Amino acid sequence: MNATRQDAWTKDEDILLADTVLRYIRDGKTQLEAFKEVANKLSRTAAACGFRWNASIRKQYQDAIQTAKEERKQGNRKDIWSFSEPHDHERETIETAILLLERMKSNFGITNENHLKAHQEKTEQLEKENAQLKEVLARYENAWEEMGKLWNWVEPEKDLQKLK
Repeated sequence: MNATRQDAWTKDEDILLADTVLRYIRDGKTQLEAFKEVANKLSRTAAACGFRWNASIRKQYQDAIQTAKEERKQGNRKDIWSFSEPHDHERETIETAILLLERMKSNFGITNENHLKAHQEKTEQLEKENAQLKEVLARYENAWEEMGKLWNWVEPEKDLQKLK
């Protein structure tokens, strides 16, 4: 089974993480601060962002990291490694909101499908149980009816024996 995890990182989220970390390096801030900012934007933990950066993304950006460190030393704050226009706080906020809404939409669909499937399975289980209980009830009703017939057959015999 090759299913995609519900919490899998998208390419856009990877780019946001890389852009933010590189910007923080250029600005002389810590990567941990960058992880916290990205975590807040993507509704993830800073630890998850740090793990993603160190396990996957950092390797792809070695040259960019070196350039960012050199720019920090030179005081040159050009954002040459950004994948979009120069950072505009409002644009970042809108893009982050869009990413969040897209994730919520996809998770909602998956969650709804899972709940629907669970309800269908429970309904099938209850219908089977109901059919079994109806069979048991029918057997008891038949047995009760047979007992009544037997009682009616035995009762007149008792009366005859009393008369003798």
